[in-house]
Amino acid sequence: MSTPSPSPSVPIGQYVKRPTVPLPADARVLTGETAWARAAETALDRADGHAPLLVVDAYPGADLPLITKTIADALPRWRIVDVEEAAARPTAEIDAFIADNLTDDRVFGVMSHATIDAFYDEDRLAATAADLAADDRPTVLIGWGADLVARQAEAPYVLVLADMARWEIQLRQRAGATNWRAANPDEDRLRKYKRGFFVEWRMADRHKRTMFDRLDFVFDANAVGAYEPDGRAAGMITGDAFRAAVANAAHRPFRVVPFFDPGVWGGQWMKRKLDLDPGQPNYAWCFDCVPEENSLLLEDADGGLVEIPSLDLVLTQPKALLGERTFARFGAEFPIRTDFLDTMEGGNLSLQVHPLTDYIYQTFGMHYTQDESYYLLDAGDDAVVYLGTKDDVDKEAMLEDLRIAATGERPFDAEKYVNAFPAKKHDHFLIPAGTIHSSGANSMVLEISATPFIFTFKMWDWGRLGLDGIPRPVHLDHAEQNMQWDRDRAWTEANLVGRVEELSNDGDVVEERTGLHELEFIEVRRHWFSEEAVHDTEGTVNVINLVEGDEVEVVSPTGAFEPYQIHYAETFIVPAAVGPYIIRRTARSRGQRFGTVKASIRGTRTGEA
Repeated sequence: MSTPSPSPSVPIGQYVKRPTVPLPADARVLTGETAWARAAETALDRADGHAPLLVVDAYPGADLPLITKTIADALPRWRIVDVEEAAARPTAEIDAFIADNLTDDRVFGVMSHATIDAFYDEDRLAATAADLAADDRPTVLIGWGADLVARQAEAPYVLVLADMARWEIQLRQRAGATNWRAANPDEDRLRKYKRGFFVEWRMADRHKRTMFDRLDFVFDANAVGAYEPDGRAAGMITGDAFRAAVANAAHRPFRVVPFFDPGVWGGQWMKRKLDLDPGQPNYAWCFDCVPEENSLLLEDADGGLVEIPSLDLVLTQPKALLGERTFARFGAEFPIRTDFLDTMEGGNLSLQVHPLTDYIYQTFGMHYTQDESYYLLDAGDDAVVYLGTKDDVDKEAMLEDLRIAATGERPFDAEKYVNAFPAKKHDHFLIPAGTIHSSGANSMVLEISATPFIFTFKMWDWGRLGLDGIPRPVHLDHAEQNMQWDRDRAWTEANLVGRVEELSNDGDVVEERTGLHELEFIEVRRHWFSEEAVHDTEGTVNVINLVEGDEVEVVSPTGAFEPYQIHYAETFIVPAAVGPYIIRRTARSRGQRFGTVKASIRGTRTGEA
């Protein structure tokens, strides 16, 4: 057995809310005027007889006026051209172009496959490029799509990506920020999110994938006008430092930055166990591993920080991170997500169902669906999971009662139609798409699921309003077309409840298969151990949570990466490229027994048919 390494100064078992990923040893985070002076100096050196050009392509949601002012203060002799003002199509034209993608629904749209040039006037782009070529002054070209103009100018330039994480964008939108060039400051936040999710972020990610290999600098736009500032200055790193950091991260364990959100059914467990703000009324969700929306915090040797979307790692390192087979199956998308659902001293989740694969593809343009499961980190004595219909349920009567409940005439009697299974700590309930389900009050759920995470069709929400005072959306029409009525109590008990299979037991390490169902593509293995457990990614990404024990560390048997410390309830990612690794107790661990649950993609491990 290998010897545990000394642990760092994080208190034993304390959930780390701001995990970091190291930058290369020689990289430094630049801030303030120093950062923009460095970028300008690079542009001057590269000009080669042309007017120096600094291109700042900003992700939609970045606070462009504040970034522009910051640059103007740092570079007073440079003129600044806003490409959005110079060449973007009018808002009315953009709204008309994306109307079919947004639909009239409050929550759901259709995935856009448009590219950013659709939002720009071709003639005005060309005119802006001609203006740059004709002017000999040093110029900063700024805005989402600035690179479109620069490529037409046919002169050397320095390219900066002002990047943004989706969670920060959402916080700003809730506080009144609009979508990109949209006149919607007071619009329902769900509709703002829908516009980002189905249209803007898809276009923006396609656009920045064309720039990753050419970036000279990456600027942290999350820290400019941040809704919840953490006191750090907006930092900038070189493109080389960015590329090296994400390449290194794809070959070692890491965590993304979790975020927490209240809800009408939210509980108190996370506040106590994860050391969250006790002044908040509740926390419903912790998005602990959702790379589409989480961040990575890149840290230099002096403690300087730059925040980037964790999606950048997925987009730039898909084979090393996901594994060749998983990448071949899903493309550059992270297919597994985990989050916490806290109803301890709270209320029931909505009664809901997720779409079948064919339905989500035909209706919304998503190529896989939200299969999921509930793993109980903790549970009260009265905790239950609602799952599947009761035997011989009257389908038409249930649908009619749901419709009546949606009008507010009378509440829906869930227990008349839906099974309620007692739930205790470490139980695992499997929820393939099409299965009616809900987590009851007094549960702490680790949700392990596929990533398309907004496709929840609520059927009944227990008569509640949302935190915004508006009834939460119910989608009975969608739900009715996806409910699998044959998943009654007998089928559910046989297929979705208590499916634990012991795979090996050497006296110390016990490996169990706990799911998911055969209809789902995620495989979950649980390991119990007192000293260490040996793992191998077998060529596919592993997503792991420490569900029992105070503290462990992840080590490489070959020393390929430094030991990585993990605390109770933390989710971490082991990239496919890691191969063999060991999870072991640390020198100061107090736990007698440790437990992890590991999710991976079925059929993608090395040697699998």
